[in-house]
Amino acid sequence: QVQLVESGGGSVQAGGSQRLSCAASGYTVGDDFMGWFRQVAGMAREGVAALDINGARTLYADSVKGRATISHDKDKNMLYLRMERLTPAATAMYYCAADPRPFCTPFGVGGYSSWGQGTQVIVSS
Repeated sequence: QVQLVESGGGSVQAGGSQRLSCAASGYTVGDDFMGWFRQVAGMAREGVAALDINGARTLYADSVKGRATISHDKDKNMLYLRMERLTPAATAMYYCAADPRPFCTPFGVGGYSSWGQGTQVIVSS
């Protein structure tokens, strides 16, 4: 059974940075692509960043491009998302997603089989 546990959220001032972590069990980070998503209450969940190790590529939403870095630690079986120069617009619950179904696209919310419980990021101005 795949289990994903996010951590690293919290409150940060605008302009600051934050690194989110996702600990995976029952799933090997790098087996297939994984993603970070975020959701504001009442809004749709949206993709933020995705890591496709086999394809040697990273993908970022336009809203975070240049200010976010997705990475992984194979030995620790961890996925990370570092965000810099944060703005209040980044305030959201952040989720780690793994175990994509066939034909899933990296930012396809409905395509991932496993999700973490989320970690809240609050950026104050």
